[in-house]
Amino acid sequence: MTIRTNQSHGRIVKSSFTAPRWAKNRHIQTIYPRFIQRRLPLRYTTERIKTADGDFLDLAWGPAPAKLTGIVIMFHGLEGSIHSHYANDMMATLSQNGWQVVLMHFRGCSGEANLTPRAYHSGETSDPGFIINLLHQRYPAIPKVAIGFSLGANMLLKLLGENPDSLGLQAAVAVSAPLKLDECATSVNQGFSKVYQKYLLGSMKQNLLKKMQRIDYRDILQISEAEVKDIQTFWQFDDNITAPLHGYADARDYYEKCSAYYFLKAIHCPTLILHALDDPFMNHLVIPQEQELAHSVTVELSETGGHVGFMHGTPRAPQVWLHQRVLRYFKDFLPVTSESS
Repeated sequence: MTIRTNQSHGRIVKSSFTAPRWAKNRHIQTIYPRFIQRRLPLRYTTERIKTADGDFLDLAWGPAPAKLTGIVIMFHGLEGSIHSHYANDMMATLSQNGWQVVLMHFRGCSGEANLTPRAYHSGETSDPGFIINLLHQRYPAIPKVAIGFSLGANMLLKLLGENPDSLGLQAAVAVSAPLKLDECATSVNQGFSKVYQKYLLGSMKQNLLKKMQRIDYRDILQISEAEVKDIQTFWQFDDNITAPLHGYADARDYYEKCSAYYFLKAIHCPTLILHALDDPFMNHLVIPQEQELAHSVTVELSETGGHVGFMHGTPRAPQVWLHQRVLRYFKDFLPVTSESS
């Protein structure tokens, strides 16, 4: 198969996305798709995969396309799932355009708490690597690409940087990736962005407290249930929970070792990073310089778009620019007329 290359790899380029007048505000871009915009219709099936450490991973499989192009492996964001607006609608769109899509839920994100003390985080790549290898074993002849959103985007970029063979993936897209975790944890604790932090922390704390009723964490975490409830920032959560739970010295150590920013130079897979300069979860310091990118990486910047937003159209009939951009990018690397294997 002939691979068509994108000559903008290794560069930072301007996005073609422009927000309409009604959606230029970054918070409208971020909130409207989540709470107001209607979801695309989607039917999916689930599969549970057992892990070597006695836990499980839940997959959500999109409908089988009439004519198969390839498999898209999807990774959601912090506290996300197949029910997240971006995951549901991207799976529906790709499925209608020849792609078999499978979303991997991070541990504890499928609606059922996982069985072991460990959870997931922005740099946890062993589970995604395991699932990608499993899919290669099952479907060796079918081309595979991947897409990650937010936390899942950071994770995907780190995974690609850790694996020079790209785990056999032929292309990847990272949407709204928090490339520098420390800067993002600081930015989301400022101004209106604190609303997002409070919302996400509420879910994270609730899930942990439920697990603490079933699992004894006293030998792992030096924190009580009351102290968990008092956590107000990502820095506090990651310092007291994420870091000790997953083998890091503290939040700063975790952020330094798991930020995808430091893995971009090592990526060999053709990769598109889509980022809005007004993302309320981040600041300008997360944007890399061209010399920090591998030749295979393109960073595409838009002035507006919010966090996993990129809406255009009208308020009554909004559309997501992201869908067609991802379809075009994957089309550059795989033929759209390949037959199902």
